[in-house]
Amino acid sequence: MAERTLMDGALQKPASAPQRQIPQHEVAADKRDFFADVIAVVRQVPKGRVTSYGAIAKYLGAVRSSRMVGYCMNNSHTAKPLVPAHRVVNRAGMLTGKHHFATATRMEELLKKEGVKVKNDQVVDFQQKFWDPAVELGW
Repeated sequence: MAERTLMDGALQKPASAPQRQIPQHEVAADKRDFFADVIAVVRQVPKGRVTSYGAIAKYLGAVRSSRMVGYCMNNSHTAKPLVPAHRVVNRAGMLTGKHHFATATRMEELLKKEGVKVKNDQVVDFQQKFWDPAVELGW
């Protein structure tokens, strides 16, 4: 029986067996808690950086589940510790989730506080600010 480690989003074999981490995208979808996996990835996005719904879905091996990542972000406000959902934008850098915050400007305010410039609800220099979990966390 494998133990889940949410911090790295991988499964580990019991201590008696040699430790080999299995990347999340290689674990069968029915063996994972998708919501918990999304939250674990989002908590690793550094301040001043952003990622996309699609990049998270792809990293988790669910390429066509960008919308599900959005649903997770919408429901993440009750998670403890807090989830930096403001760091997740659409594939073009648009603040498409802004209406799910306390005010329509709260997402932008949080990003600006971290040094991310936003103009017309879009991250300026999106490519430079983009944090790709597949690259940063490795496959």
